[in-house]
Order: sequence, then C-alpha cells, then structure tokens
Amino acid sequence: MTTHTDTPRPPHQVLDGADISRVITRIAHEIVERAKGAEDVVLLGIHTRGVHLARRLHAKLAQITGREIPLGTLDITMYRDDLRLKPARALEHTEIPSGGIDGRLVILVDDVLFSGRTIRAALDALGDIGRPRAVQLAVLVDRGHRELPIRADYVGKNLPTSLREAVQVRLSDTDGLDAVLVGDRDYAARSSQALAADPISPE
Repeated sequence: MTTHTDTPRPPHQVLDGADISRVITRIAHEIVERAKGAEDVVLLGIHTRGVHLARRLHAKLAQITGREIPLGTLDITMYRDDLRLKPARALEHTEIPSGGIDGRLVILVDDVLFSGRTIRAALDALGDIGRPRAVQLAVLVDRGHRELPIRADYVGKNLPTSLREAVQVRLSDTDGLDAVLVGDRDYAARSSQALAADPISPE
C-alpha cells in the first residue's frame, strides 16, 4: 500500500520589485488624500523591514507633497507578549522625530500583518512615548488570521493564506532584492532533513 504524503510547496513569488514600488506609491497617495495633505503625519517604521518600507514611503511622500514628513523608528522587542517564548534578540533603536508624536497622526509601517500581536506591542510602546492624535497602520501585506481586533488602514496587498504557509518579505536593503514570497512553512525544514539524510548528491 502506498501512503500519499503532501509534498511541501516551495516559495513562489507573489510580488516583485515593480509591484512593491507601485504599492508604495499608491499608499503614499492614499495617505495624502485621507490625511488631507499629511501635514501632521509622523511615520514610524517597525523594525526591521517596516523601517525600510517607512523610508521608501517617506521619500515618496516628499515627492508628492514637497515637504519632509517626520520619520522615526520603533523597536517593540520589550513589549512583545511572546518574549519569554522566543530566543533572546538584540534590541533595535527607537528614534522619535524631534517634534515628538503628541497631537500628531502617527502612521505605523510594517511589512506583514498577521496575528496583530506585533501591532499591539507597537501601540504599547507608543503609549510610553507620547499621546498621538490618532494612530493608523500601513502594511505591505495583510495575510489574515488575526488574533486581536486590529486592522490596517493602508494595505499593499491582501494575501489570503493558510496557517501552514509562510510569507517572506525580501527587501533590497537587507536581502539584495525586492520580493514577496509565499510557501509552505515546513518546506525549508523538510529540505534540510532530506539533505542530512542524503548529504552526497551528484553535481
């Protein structure tokens, strides 16, 4: 009797560099429209890839508005509710613009919105920094499966996924290219196991 086992699906690309560039441009225009010119907007990128996306969004907003939108970074490491469950990680740098965030419209920028727990941690971190007029969220990808009542105000791509899948965002700033990939979460693990079982293969 032959037992059928699902083969893990390798990652496939759903967004390329041109797609990501168009998404950034669209979100920038949406921010200007919804924020009535973005005059009191402050952008805060969530480490790590959210910071790179925030910088690109900042540059695009400057092109559209002719003004420099305040830009900062936010490290949420110490605010995560899974801190005890994951390996220790190095703290990143939180940098708040000189004008602060009090009374401003703060737009958090991240790469992937999943359970919502990262954004909950970001909101907790913001509470220790100041009192914004309002907080909005811009993400490159919303993959669903929310565990908390959090939604994005600006979404690059809604990407329905299953829990067995992993979404990988690659940016040229850290990864050498721009792309969004989706594949089975255990593909890399099973591939590593196969390599260990048969380390010698013909070239």
